[in-house]
Amino acid sequence: MSITEPPTNEVTRLNFRLPPEVKEKIERAAVVSGLTVTDFAIHALSVAADEVIETHRMRTLSNRDRDLFLALLDCDQKPNAALKKAAKDYQRYMKG
Repeated sequence: MSITEPPTNEVTRLNFRLPPEVKEKIERAAVVSGLTVTDFAIHALSVAADEVIETHRMRTLSNRDRDLFLALLDCDQKPNAALKKAAKDYQRYMKG
């Protein structure tokens, strides 16, 4: 078990509404996958969440953007108020 997985006796709920045709599609997919709807949904949502998080974490820069980024790293300029505020906002966002 990974650190992010709850112990087997600990669970939580995620409730949401969805259109009937989407529910039917999910139920069909679960059946053909040999899974319960719950197991299918947990797996699909977990995979999708991992992909979104990885996409957010990894960014590919163009050569121009890479050069600009490296030039900014070498710059001796001190952070301005807007940059300091953005860093604080980001830290609050990441803490959730």
